[in-house]
Amino acid sequence: MVIQTVGAFLAVISFSLILELPKKYLILSGTIGAVGWLVYLLVQAAAGSVIAAAFLSTLLVALFSHIAARVCKAPVTVFLVAGILPSVPGASIYRSVSYVISNDPVLSSHYLVETLQVSGAIAMAIFIMDSLFRLGKRK
Repeated sequence: MVIQTVGAFLAVISFSLILELPKKYLILSGTIGAVGWLVYLLVQAAAGSVIAAAFLSTLLVALFSHIAARVCKAPVTVFLVAGILPSVPGASIYRSVSYVISNDPVLSSHYLVETLQVSGAIAMAIFIMDSLFRLGKRK
């Protein structure tokens, strides 16, 4: 898990460089992404669910992104887009397309549904955290 977390940190920093994120936010966005990936791995190991792992890790990434945005006086998307990168279901969509090509509709549809569920969990977590911060801002 340590190697994967360090790898996620480096991947998020690399992705942030491609997105031309300001250099002063690189370490913080990398840390947010690495912590999110560590939570993903821990929840997946404990619950055995990719969907729950994606939801909870993205919820945490969104929380940290909102906090970092307020502390650094930067837009939330600066930290959020880079932070959710490790949770994006790239492997599932790859498997789905691979099984379409190899003419296995059962496995293809299984991985397609998994991809849609993980994507929905990520979107829902971002929406929930954004809504909570907007409600807190009103009060």
